[in-house]
Amino acid sequence: MKWKEITVETSEEGIELVLARLDMLGITQVNIVQGHDEIDTLLHSAERYWDYAEETVLNKQPAVQAYISSVPENEGMVERIEESMRELKALALDLGMETGSLEIKIKTVDEEDWANNWKAYFKPMAVGEKLLVCPSWEPVPDGNARAVLRIDPGMAFGTGTHHTTRMCLELLEANIMPGKLVADLGCGSGILSIAASLMGAAETYAIDIDPVATKVAAENAALNGIDMNKYFIRNGDILEDEAFRRDVSKRKYDVVMANIVANVIIAFAPVIPSLMKDDGVFIASGIIDDRLDEVLSALSVNGMEILEIRSGEDWRAILAKKA
Repeated sequence: MKWKEITVETSEEGIELVLARLDMLGITQVNIVQGHDEIDTLLHSAERYWDYAEETVLNKQPAVQAYISSVPENEGMVERIEESMRELKALALDLGMETGSLEIKIKTVDEEDWANNWKAYFKPMAVGEKLLVCPSWEPVPDGNARAVLRIDPGMAFGTGTHHTTRMCLELLEANIMPGKLVADLGCGSGILSIAASLMGAAETYAIDIDPVATKVAAENAALNGIDMNKYFIRNGDILEDEAFRRDVSKRKYDVVMANIVANVIIAFAPVIPSLMKDDGVFIASGIIDDRLDEVLSALSVNGMEILEIRSGEDWRAILAKKA
């Protein structure tokens, strides 16, 4: 399959604004590219919404790269992105905000190229006290005594090397016990839900709106020998599809996770308590520091009490419970 890689050049301040605009258009397959000082870090980073970066397209400027498949239903999407960026530029001028040029560059990439270019930068990595995240194509290091989570993120992203995923895994390790029920909202490659199963969850629910993500999560669960009678993959929109939301919320979970972006976590906030057991916990990550207060406010308004906030460079992760 062919994909269009649409690079929007922006500023550090403008990254969240561009992400919000793309989210309004239903685009969630994106890669956040930060500035020159962070190129080396980005090349070793991965998360559900940003995974690899090619220095040739960075131009040493912050940017957001959106990926849309070349299928009939996406016809006209490039024009809609261009129009949205023009609107953002005008709005930013009125409000005195610095969003950078918002110049758009477009190129066509093959699925195979996209899925393989970043593999050179993904190596086995220890997370927390007990886990080793290891790409499917790499050998386990000699002498390893940790539980091994094999992962091949493919087009769904999510390898554990970005601060957001690492913090989620650490919070999960600290808050899960054998026999618990776990739900992962926006499962991506399945790394968090598979880790929950490896850590002893009785049942794990991997939920994503993107069928590519749920397909990859199923493949990675099989790669890790997960018992599929205890690992349930659900494809649907928990916000817009009321029937799907009711079905998912029939079970109450000890741990609910959402490693996404601030906008989506805020949108999820009214739904999260209905998914949780009274003594359950909510783990949220993918939150840029500038948006932390908004997320905290949304969780508080919807009956959540913050237990812990973790930091990894500019990113934040939250542990919360029902108030």
